[in-house]
Amino acid sequence: MIESEFKALLRRPDEGELIRVAGVQHLFQLTAADTGGRFAMEEFTLAPGVIGARPHVHHGHDEYFYVLEGELTLHDGNGEVSVGPGHTLAAVRGAPHGYRNASTAPVRGLCLYTPAGYEDYFREVHAAVGAGVEATDTVLTEFRSRFQTTAWPPA
Repeated sequence: MIESEFKALLRRPDEGELIRVAGVQHLFQLTAADTGGRFAMEEFTLAPGVIGARPHVHHGHDEYFYVLEGELTLHDGNGEVSVGPGHTLAAVRGAPHGYRNASTAPVRGLCLYTPAGYEDYFREVHAAVGAGVEATDTVLTEFRSRFQTTAWPPA
């Protein structure tokens, strides 16, 4: 019998790394450390009125959003559209996108990252906010630049 160097990893509901940043709850169930950098997955929750991310572009990774509950307002580069459970947005490298909760009920969804690593952005912002830094657009822009991410439209 040939033994694999890889092992399956099971995450149960509510297991993983919880990071709260700017009104968004990110539960990373898979991170770069879990997948050898290949892939990361989070379940996110936004309270009513919360902006998850203003329109931006990733140059080093792809993101895929899948709505589980509620109504998520997505910016797809052309404008905003509100979608419900079962909708998917593929924001591949170079594709402008953003998201917010414009509804009166919480929104829950999944966000998948390939390759992994962008979870470090959330860790860094969380640590800065915990140290007393205000999460202004200027501060977030500086943090995003460390992860090959720029505002959209470009200034």
